[in-house]
Amino acid sequence: MIFIDQQQAQREKQCRDRQVSQRSNDRPEVASGDVCISDVPRQDASKGDPLTQAVGLLSQQAWCWGRDIMRPEGNWLLEIGFNRLEPPADRKDCSSVYVLELPKRRCVVLRGFGVFYGDHQRGGVFLPRYEFQPRFTKQGALACPPWSNKDLPKLRPPRRSQRDVCAALTLALIDWIRQYEVTITEQLGIDYRRTTLLNWDDGENSFTPAEAFASAWRKMSFHLAENPGAYLGLNDQRS
Repeated sequence: MIFIDQQQAQREKQCRDRQVSQRSNDRPEVASGDVCISDVPRQDASKGDPLTQAVGLLSQQAWCWGRDIMRPEGNWLLEIGFNRLEPPADRKDCSSVYVLELPKRRCVVLRGFGVFYGDHQRGGVFLPRYEFQPRFTKQGALACPPWSNKDLPKLRPPRRSQRDVCAALTLALIDWIRQYEVTITEQLGIDYRRTTLLNWDDGENSFTPAEAFASAWRKMSFHLAENPGAYLGLNDQRS
């Protein structure tokens, strides 16, 4: 699968190991080969604390991007304008990177371990898949394709002076994802998205139905706009 690489697999194993060590005596151990999940039965992604909801929603979205890449009728990401960057010869253990150039010198970069949104004028933000705590950089474009997370620029929680721009970039990314799902429904149909989610909805993963997927991202954007500190993990430095 294109959206799983060695770093991602290692992260998932570490996540599962933590769940095993932390589970209570009256809760069964649960694990998944594709995503780090809770050791309790599947929960509706619309419930729980905001950060948990966000992690579940982004994990489901990354799953869907992987299914859209392998769509029998053709790679959907390529059809809507993404460029696929194949790993160089010395990075064959890594997966392809997908980059979409947007108007006004903005971009979206997709990887299995997270997503980057860049704006030439304002900087960039990276959302780690299993944390959903935006990491900010003054760089609006990546100097190197992120074959692994080691290729990313220096990322950190925003300082107080960077909070507004980091929140704005994160909201712009969320709105792009929401519109992506709206386009999927309009052009490929709701049944297509339902089909891609069949294996994701295994009774254990945090799950958002296809009909509520785009609106779930919209609701998250409202919550982030009202409560940025719940997501941003602000740096204590003032400047």
